Amino acid sequence: MNEPSPLVYQPTVMPIVAPTPLEMLSRAVASGASMELVERLMGLQERFEANVARKAFDAAIAAAKAEIKPVVRTAVGHNAKRYADFASIARAVDPVITRHGLGYRFRTVQTDRITVTCVLFHEGGHREENTLSGPADTSGNKNAIQSIGSTLTYLQRYSLVQALGLAAADDDDGVMADQTAEFISTDQAAQLSKLITETGGDIAKFCAYAKIPSLDQLPASRYEAAEIIINRAAAARHKAAS
Repeated sequence: MNEPSPLVYQPTVMPIVAPTPLEMLSRAVASGASMELVERLMGLQERFEANVARKAFDAAIAAAKAEIKPVVRTAVGHNAKRYADFASIARAVDPVITRHGLGYRFRTVQTDRITVTCVLFHEGGHREENTLSGPADTSGNKNAIQSIGSTLTYLQRYSLVQALGLAAADDDDGVMADQTAEFISTDQAAQLSKLITETGGDIAKFCAYAKIPSLDQLPASRYEAAEIIINRAAAARHKAAS
C-alpha cells in the first residue's frame, strides 16, 4: 500500500497594502505630529483625491462617448445646408452623460466680444473648462439682441462639443464658400490675416477649410463667423499646448 503524502504547511501570504494619505494623516494627528508634517500630509491627501477624481472623470467621459449617437441635423444654415444646432446636440448628449455622473453649465462674459466657458463636471469632483469667444453675429437682419443670442448659441454649441471631445460635424452654418456673395473688404481681409498669424494659425489651412482660394474671396456675410472659428482654433491649440 502507498503511504499517504504528509501534509505540507503553506503559510498564507497576505498582500502588502500601503496606507492611504488619509490613514497616514489620521495616524500623524493621533501621535501628536508637528503641524508641518500634518500640513504636508493634508496636501498629499488633496492631491490623492484630485487624482482619483480626475481618473473617474476620464473614465466617465470615455464611457459616455462610446454611447453618444450621431447628432441629427435639424437646423438649416445660411447656405441652406442642414447642421446640428445646440438643441439637437443637447438631446443626444444630456441623457448619456447624466447616466455617467457628468453635467455641464455655461459661464458668459460680454465686453466688446462675447466669451462663453463650458464647465464640464463629474460627480466625483473633477471639472474641466473650455472657453471660446467671438463678436456679435450681425449677419442678416438681426437686431442687437438677436446678434448676441446667435453668437451665444454658436459658442455654447462648439465649446460643449470640444469639452466632450466629440467629432464636430461639418460647420454648415459657419464659414463656407459662396461664389455669388459679396466679398469682404481689403481691410477685413488684412484683419483676418493678422488674427490668424497672431494666434498661431495658418492662412493656407484656413482658406482650405473655408473652401476659398484666398482670404479676400471670403463672403462678407461670413466675416463674423470666420473670426469665431479662428479664435476657436486658437483656443484649442492653446489648450493642447498647456
